[in-house]
Amino acid sequence: MSDPIELLTTNRKALTINLDEPKYGTLAEIGAGQEVARIFFQAGGAAGTIAKSISAYDMTFSDAIYGKAPRYVSRERLQTMLDHEYGLLIERLATKRGDNTTFFVFSDTVAAKSFRGNNECHGWMGVRFQTEPHGPPNEVLIHVRMWDKDNVLQQQAIGIAGTNLIYGAFYYREDLGRLIRSLVDNVGSDRIEVDMMRISGPAFHNVDNRLVSLYLVQHGLTNAVMFGANHEVLQPSEVLYKKAILVERGSFRPVTHVNVDMLNCACAQFMQEPAVKGKEIVVLMEITMNNLLAAGGLDAQDFLSRVDLLGDIGFTVLISNYSEYYRLTSYFRRYTKEMIGVAMGINNLLEVFNEKYYEHLEGGILESFGRLFRNAVKLYIYPMQQKAYDRYLTDGHPAAIATGTSTFTSTVLINAKNLQVDPHLANLYAHLMENHYLECIVGFDPAILAIFSRDVLQRIRANDPTWETMVPTAIAAAIKTRRLFGYGESSPEKIEAPK
Repeated sequence: MSDPIELLTTNRKALTINLDEPKYGTLAEIGAGQEVARIFFQAGGAAGTIAKSISAYDMTFSDAIYGKAPRYVSRERLQTMLDHEYGLLIERLATKRGDNTTFFVFSDTVAAKSFRGNNECHGWMGVRFQTEPHGPPNEVLIHVRMWDKDNVLQQQAIGIAGTNLIYGAFYYREDLGRLIRSLVDNVGSDRIEVDMMRISGPAFHNVDNRLVSLYLVQHGLTNAVMFGANHEVLQPSEVLYKKAILVERGSFRPVTHVNVDMLNCACAQFMQEPAVKGKEIVVLMEITMNNLLAAGGLDAQDFLSRVDLLGDIGFTVLISNYSEYYRLTSYFRRYTKEMIGVAMGINNLLEVFNEKYYEHLEGGILESFGRLFRNAVKLYIYPMQQKAYDRYLTDGHPAAIATGTSTFTSTVLINAKNLQVDPHLANLYAHLMENHYLECIVGFDPAILAIFSRDVLQRIRANDPTWETMVPTAIAAAIKTRRLFGYGESSPEKIEAPK
């Protein structure tokens, strides 16, 4: 067994940097004091490291130095700070000491808890640095949220996190997992949440920022990360702020006609909701970490394949560790008071009514539903064919029946109206239906209801070409071009349609 990694104190990290002779740079901080600079000065030896420390706290001074900004706590402001301060370092010091110095700039712009205490407590911080004299710069940016209730504690947490960021960029850059985990050394993820991270520069030429974001969730630094249709890493608050939200959860391994039809139909109904009309809407495809880890370990290539395919057909993707839906909607409530819609199939609805998931709650399933459906949340339920429904139940899932099952034929559909749950939950289910917390999806394509991702995946791996009819054309082309999900790796084999 390898020796455990020593956890350095914050003071030790700052002192190590101060005594590392080639490293020399600027600390520029806006908001929440100058906590990172304070740590470096108190550690000792800062004269060998700090070229300048600055806090442009007043907006007029800040604008005069960095230019006007629509928002002062933003990625854009952080970027202008890094650009300005790094440019000054090179301009003023490169000739004098550039041959023996690796220059760096640390900047942050933070909104800590205000006197009135009703503001969002978050911040952007980043470090731009050289790894060799006269070398090109590298950059690590993060967005943090502070969870301490006290302003002074938040300032202290920011100082620790900023020191961790600088130290990690300098000394852990070749070990991405350690760099990410170290961001909350001596402070903990219960005080500082890192919900976005972007790495760039030649020192990180092999790093994929989508995997960086995934590791933030995997290592517990945040509960959710987001990717745009162009595969860009997004900051959730920038995307979700004051928006109505519609989300569909799935494995998307691969994304099928059913996945797309479900979301499109739910979106059409969601847009007609009185509380949504005229509002800006964000539509998301969500994958849980439980789903990504279903095979036992985290397959990075499999993860990237799913994100890329969803992005290829224009969807924004959310990766979360919220296995329960009420936790997912509570997460959205951080950013918006607008209506939230959740599109799901009958199988997912049955899981929502599975009481084993709520045994940890004092109020059980009633508490979970109270959290899920408060503040304008509605579930849009996609139907399921009777034969697929029966197959689902025989796979060992919770018992449930549909009204009149003995008279159903293969063409009968199970939907939110004729689904019955366990008898002791029947009144609860009826209450949700009568008050329109549950809504049947309409306008769906009945010809595609027999499609399931697991069947598509089997056909791909068996080299059965019928899988191509079960997914969007762009998805089929991408799977074949990139040889995803085992495409082309097995001998041809015809797979019978599920009975």
